[in-house]
Amino acid sequence: MSLLQLQNVCKSFGPTQIIRDVSLNIEQGEKHAIIGPNGAGKSTLFHLISGRYKLSSGGILFKGAPIHNLEPFEITRRGLARSFQVTNIFPLLSVFENVRCALLWSMGYKYSFWHFLSRQTALNERAEALLEEIGLFDRRNLPAGELAYAEQRALELGIAIASGAEMILLDEPVAGMSHSEAKSAVALIRKVTEGRTLVMVEHDMNIVFDVADRITVLVYGEVIASDVPEKIRGNPRVQEAYLGETPHA
Repeated sequence: MSLLQLQNVCKSFGPTQIIRDVSLNIEQGEKHAIIGPNGAGKSTLFHLISGRYKLSSGGILFKGAPIHNLEPFEITRRGLARSFQVTNIFPLLSVFENVRCALLWSMGYKYSFWHFLSRQTALNERAEALLEEIGLFDRRNLPAGELAYAEQRALELGIAIASGAEMILLDEPVAGMSHSEAKSAVALIRKVTEGRTLVMVEHDMNIVFDVADRITVLVYGEVIASDVPEKIRGNPRVQEAYLGETPHA
């Protein structure tokens, strides 16, 4: 069974149809990229998967169970976490506190009001280990809002992992970064998604073709191709619709 299944997914805003009958399977452990021109519906599709938007029709299954009627926090607790194009952290909390908050549910604390977090050795040690993994251990006491942009994106990754996610959705993870920052970010993404399933929206084709096992191309809300990178690169419809190239006769 596929880890994530999109079944004839449609989304309209009033009379405007944004996502048109999208069906897609994402396998366990797969690194999958969704690409397409601006306005293709990529972020809308992520919003549907993560519960921010509700479907107009169709269905979404995660681990074989429907999630399209769940709230975002319920979907996260089932093991699917995402990042946004705009960094989504608690800027006034420390870097350490951001990660520790994300760990609470996955480590079984849930709605416990009688624990002093400073005394929870296992929780705090796990938070520090995760900060070491994402390269922010030395910045752990800094307010998260004071981190550099690339560091904030790394913290978002750490928060996603801390939630216990089996699948991570990354929406333009290297947007706004310099070449060196993007290179470091890709190395970190590879590291922290090892053994996990990754789905990402990304405009940098070098990164897409380097990281993805499979690529889905979305144009005007419709899937025009979904295949391994080599076949996507040579697909005439993709060259014409996305890469801006007219295939030779």
